[in-house]
Amino acid sequence: MMDKLNDILREAGISKVKLSKYLGVSRQMIYNYLEVEDINKWPKDKRVLLLNLLGIKKAEDIFDIKVDTDYISALDARLNSSLNTKDSAVKEEKTVGFEGLGKKQKELLKNIVDAVKENLEDSKNDDNINSMKYLYNFLQAMNTSRELKYILAYVAKETCFEEPTKFVFDEDEQFVFESIMFTAMTLYNNGGTSKTKLAEAHKRFVNKIEHKMDEKLSRTMELNRIRLQAMQELGYTVVNEDNVAEISEKMAEIETRKVGN
Repeated sequence: MMDKLNDILREAGISKVKLSKYLGVSRQMIYNYLEVEDINKWPKDKRVLLLNLLGIKKAEDIFDIKVDTDYISALDARLNSSLNTKDSAVKEEKTVGFEGLGKKQKELLKNIVDAVKENLEDSKNDDNINSMKYLYNFLQAMNTSRELKYILAYVAKETCFEEPTKFVFDEDEQFVFESIMFTAMTLYNNGGTSKTKLAEAHKRFVNKIEHKMDEKLSRTMELNRIRLQAMQELGYTVVNEDNVAEISEKMAEIETRKVGN
């Protein structure tokens, strides 16, 4: 029974942080509850809350639950309806970093923070922290390529959080990208490739990234040189809030000179 519950929570994307807030207990208590063999052995009030969240009348009905898009949407609605109380809204308004955001944006940011926090707290090795670091890198790079957004959409669909025919970005491009991704992932999961066959492709990948990193380093060094030149021409020895705009303008002027030459 508990295996089934854990599967439902995982597939529906219900974190232990969210579940603990919904049930009004600590996250450690959630772990204790999930170690109990039978939901019927939970405290009555918490058991009733859980059954209401799952949309069932008795614990045994959990085996009849089919986790599809409709069920996840309904489960999400019940959970969010419960969490979006007046007190939590007031508390959320005062949370550092949430200023200037609308209600939906605040809720989304809060969910992201909770999910990241849970992954970091649950980490028993370096896998979780490395995954969260790569997630941070992904967010940093996301606006540099529209394909990165298509990756997010593909993953959301693959994990049944979104309808497979839903396109929120450029439909034609997203359609092509998802088709290619599906083909590649099918090949990968079916073991239709070998490291030997892919060695040359991976070598080209490494060479491309190393070239881009060299270009990035060269650009950084060039900008540092221009910044120092701008400071010298303006007579500054440090950059601060009072002179940063003037130094930036001078840097742009110096770069214009280079183009003119």
